[in-house]
Amino acid sequence: MRKNIIFKYIIMVAVLAIVITALSLYNLRNIGIKSAIHNAEALSEVIKSGLTSHMLNNNMHQVDTFIDSVSNIKNVDKIWLVRGDLVSNQFKNIDKTKLPKDALDKSVLLTGKMQYEIQETFTTTNVRVTIPYNAIAEKNIDCLQCHNVKQGETLGAVSLMLDISTLKQIGIESIYIISLIVILTIVIIIFLSRKILRPYISLFNRFSNNINCAVTGKFNQIQPPRGITSEMLTLTQEYNKLIVNFRETSVDIEKKLQGFIGYNNINNGKDPLNDSKEIIDNLSNLYQFKKEIELDNTRDEIYARLSQIFLNKFGIKNFSFVEIDMLKQKMSAVVKEGNMFHCEKTMSESPELCRAARTKSDVMSMDFHSTCPYFENKDKYYYCTNIDISKNIYLIINFVFDTKEELENLKEQFTFIKSYINEAAPSLEVKLLMNALKESAFRDGLTGLYNRKFLEEHTKKLIPQAKRENINVGVLMLDMDHFKAVNDEYGHDIGDKVLKELARILDETVRESDLVIRYGGEEFIVLLVGVKSEEDTITVANKIGQRVRENEIDVYAGAKLKKTISIGVSMFPQDSTSFNGVVKNADIALYEAKSTGRDKVVRFKEEQVSSVDLF
Repeated sequence: MRKNIIFKYIIMVAVLAIVITALSLYNLRNIGIKSAIHNAEALSEVIKSGLTSHMLNNNMHQVDTFIDSVSNIKNVDKIWLVRGDLVSNQFKNIDKTKLPKDALDKSVLLTGKMQYEIQETFTTTNVRVTIPYNAIAEKNIDCLQCHNVKQGETLGAVSLMLDISTLKQIGIESIYIISLIVILTIVIIIFLSRKILRPYISLFNRFSNNINCAVTGKFNQIQPPRGITSEMLTLTQEYNKLIVNFRETSVDIEKKLQGFIGYNNINNGKDPLNDSKEIIDNLSNLYQFKKEIELDNTRDEIYARLSQIFLNKFGIKNFSFVEIDMLKQKMSAVVKEGNMFHCEKTMSESPELCRAARTKSDVMSMDFHSTCPYFENKDKYYYCTNIDISKNIYLIINFVFDTKEELENLKEQFTFIKSYINEAAPSLEVKLLMNALKESAFRDGLTGLYNRKFLEEHTKKLIPQAKRENINVGVLMLDMDHFKAVNDEYGHDIGDKVLKELARILDETVRESDLVIRYGGEEFIVLLVGVKSEEDTITVANKIGQRVRENEIDVYAGAKLKKTISIGVSMFPQDSTSFNGVVKNADIALYEAKSTGRDKVVRFKEEQVSSVDLF
């Protein structure tokens, strides 16, 4: 740590020295250039005055001597005159020594403005300046009298080469001095740091080590070194108080979190922070799980989500979800993960024998006796838990393991696993209630059959499926013959009994895959889904008619009543590719059966449409 600080100070001082040196060199260079330009302008004025005097005194043959004398001035390397085209044309004599020597001379003659350029190496710097000589008529000098030019036009130029290397030498000397100062400063820093920084660096290292230990659950206090200021001593004491308080608080938080969820998977206090973090992460995941299942549409989605938790989070490979309806004495395996549902046969035949459902407590494998006598595979280990999801419906979750170690691992985590199950239970109950309400909305209150509303919703899925899979659907439209006479003669209670008997016969006669609908009043519709041919459809219709015809209904005082029905038959998609069209055709065939004597089965035919239209 100490070496890092000293090194950083050395780097800072060196960088600062380099910056200062660079700025100094830059400023010296700029000052030298500006000074050279200023001197060049002054010299050009002297030269211009001298040229004017020589011209007025007719001593132009001594101009070169005059220029050479000016060139001897200190820091002036070279001076030359440049004659413009206007002057050369006027006097018709061309002095090649006065012609422009380079592009800079030409540019100044063309623009009439001063220009300069810098020529430098590492040790030398020269400033080349070219200053125009423009025609004027002021200050007792009137160039227009001697030259055939206009005011401001360029007559020529003065070019000077000035040496400002002396300033660069001063800058190089400054580098040597600054370097020496930097070295001395570094030596002083090293000396002072060994004495002044040592206790603070030691304190920093102790802070760093203790913080690293605190991350792993070791909350140690710091013994302050000698030589630190009172402020640092106070800071160390406050840190020690904080560490003690944090150690006590973290342990207390961990215990309370464990008590809150009953989670016992701890590391014997080695790292309470990490344990608390793990518990909080689990609580967060549980909260997200709860929010997700509240948005699921069906209980199957909830079961699937809970299965993913068991598989992905807890690594459980074999489990089953079993719903037991105690009222109906019915068992339904809604989820089977793996092939280890070893008590399925017993629960299917006698679900009331399930020990977990009967006792409403957890049932698990024991070492020296069999807790559940109906678990068939004695080489496996099991753990069953019960959740009440409604008044009469229980959810039994059956976990099965190959080894005892897997069972023990489940026991360690089961409190938190149970938290997920308990969070799912209210949502499952809501879905069951919603299904019951939906079911009641689609059921006829008198007969218990599906109603017309259900038919409309169900056929939205059935018909597209039938078209895709090329399935035949036989449609039977049934109507009780002379049903109004029953109500009039025996009363509506007997009429209701007759309808219930008809509903019973229909439900018992057709297959489980077929659909029986109370369409309205004494009218019923039967959908024979996947029937092979219209002959089979008519056979079923005749069978229904025969059973209704033979059925005796108790009226009162031992009196018996027999009734008959009329049936219209239509086929999908043979008669129409529209379900409404098939129902309409069956209705037309029913009308034909009723109008031609009743108690018969009539197959729809196209010619029946015109006969119905006549009425």
